[in-house]
Amino acid sequence: MRKEYDFSKATRGKFYRPDAELHLPVYLDEPVQSRLAELAHNKGVALSTLVNSMLKKDIELIEMAK
Repeated sequence: MRKEYDFSKATRGKFYRPDAELHLPVYLDEPVQSRLAELAHNKGVALSTLVNSMLKKDIELIEMAK
């Protein structure tokens, strides 16, 4: 790595997109992911669809318990 870099010809914000969406990765424990993948396969849905559905139900339960 260099000690200094020349940014004199750089363009600020060249790749900035205000409408870009950021999708954060979520890492599941291996046994949890395996079981959820199996459930998703059995239901014929994508793993992300199943996990989102489960999380939405949990959020509803948390909100109702308040």
